[in-house]
Amino acid sequence: MLGWSALILAGGAGRRFDANGNGGKLLADLGGAPVIRRVTDRIAGAGFAEVLAVTGAAGAQVRAALEGAGCRIVDAPNWAEGMAATLRAGIAGLDPQARGVCVFLGDMPLVPVSLCGPLTRAADKAGYAARPLFEGKPGHPVAFTRAAFADLMELKGDAGATALLKARPERIAYCETADRGVLLDIDTPEDLIVAARAWKA
Repeated sequence: MLGWSALILAGGAGRRFDANGNGGKLLADLGGAPVIRRVTDRIAGAGFAEVLAVTGAAGAQVRAALEGAGCRIVDAPNWAEGMAATLRAGIAGLDPQARGVCVFLGDMPLVPVSLCGPLTRAADKAGYAARPLFEGKPGHPVAFTRAAFADLMELKGDAGATALLKARPERIAYCETADRGVLLDIDTPEDLIVAARAWKA
């Protein structure tokens, strides 16, 4: 993954988990540490050239949870716009020489980082992006080559990069995996219970 960066999106309010919109799911306990710290610690050991985390809602608390985590923190002042705002802030903060970026979600602590190598190689070959596929369903992280950066900077709203991927099927690669972690995110307290069981296992 020489020259590849990792970007962790941790700017959302998480209102399905916490009605007050205080980003509570990222700070929820998972095996003795906050969810966002579990995510970041896994990614920090994956061999990326740099790891960035983009904060927004509950920025101060998330920043405190990531102290000493080996990542650079970027604030997204327009985080309330939606996922696109955190993506833009993250892409803008990357090393100017980055070959590409793997985009992770801060509420997905069980993503298998072992997939990152195959994903980056597949993205390079496809020319735009690659993502994992579990039982026919696309998951995370998504690896974007530098060719996608300008498009990512033009995103608006809360849809993320899904539309970009759908518009370029011939330039997107998929890596089959048997690891359900590529789909398991934490949106509700019930999701946290499922994640905690899987983490313990």
